[in-house]
Amino acid sequence: MNQDRWDPEMRAFAAMMEQRGRAFPPVVLGMPMDAARVSNDGPGLTLAAGGPRLAESRTDWLSIRGRRLACRVHRPTTDKPLPVLVYVHGGGWVWGSIDTHDHIMRAYAQAAGCAVVGPDYALSPEAVFPQALEECAAVVRWVAQHGADWGLDPTRIVVGGDSAGGNLAMATALLLRETDPDLALRGLLLNYGVFDSRTDTPSYLEFATGHTLTQEKMDFYWRCYAPREADRLHPLAAPLRADLRGLPPCLLHVAELDVLSGENHAMEARLRDAGVSVEATTFPGVLHGFLRAIGHVKASDRAVAEAGAWLRRRLA
Repeated sequence: MNQDRWDPEMRAFAAMMEQRGRAFPPVVLGMPMDAARVSNDGPGLTLAAGGPRLAESRTDWLSIRGRRLACRVHRPTTDKPLPVLVYVHGGGWVWGSIDTHDHIMRAYAQAAGCAVVGPDYALSPEAVFPQALEECAAVVRWVAQHGADWGLDPTRIVVGGDSAGGNLAMATALLLRETDPDLALRGLLLNYGVFDSRTDTPSYLEFATGHTLTQEKMDFYWRCYAPREADRLHPLAAPLRADLRGLPPCLLHVAELDVLSGENHAMEARLRDAGVSVEATTFPGVLHGFLRAIGHVKASDRAVAEAGAWLRRRLA
């Protein structure tokens, strides 16, 4: 990828993360997953400890679909029930955790004055479509039914996520629309999401061998998450193929220099055509995953501030 288009702060951040990554063995697609996750997530964990300190940050456990599922719960204040953002971490359905995205979740909690709940859903290829989706939907149902037990206002819920987490957030809303029609979400916060299983769009061709996320990696992630090719066409796996009518208002944040930028712009258009209220911002010069750079790249800080203001309006 031609770095002339990069935001200078993005370029410096990428160089810093490359340096940190040298402390870990290189990730080779197809290597044992436990070792690969240590190498992939390790550099990002060095970023996760920064950011705001909140009144309460803890890990709780839910019994979801036959297993104990950890949820990270952040609350900026403990003196009243708070509206909640259920935030689904990214990582190609293969990497990432509530630890790698802890800083991002706390940043949203502070910016929006809301609670943030992050589900540590089952990863692929050990768990394949639709397990992660069903777990995320079950967490949202639990918050809607029992959120008061955690100091949450179960009547005011937004679902959000980044990358594969954006995919799961959108799919969760689509699934709940059918299974729980009385569960009214206040909105969807969608950060550079995976919305289709095609990997031949113009942005894929332009950034195929780019930095952070490549066409080769996305092909690998899809094979892990949906090993059956037919599942990759399912509208709950590839939400760009879904009927989007009736979804709550959406905020889309798009990274300009990203293989996924094309399907994010297509999702914006599809949502508008379906009569869904949409606000969308494309951040120039930044790469996929740029929210990891909070505190290092001003565009990342602007994205959090914009999302915080939007969340306040949606959760008012």
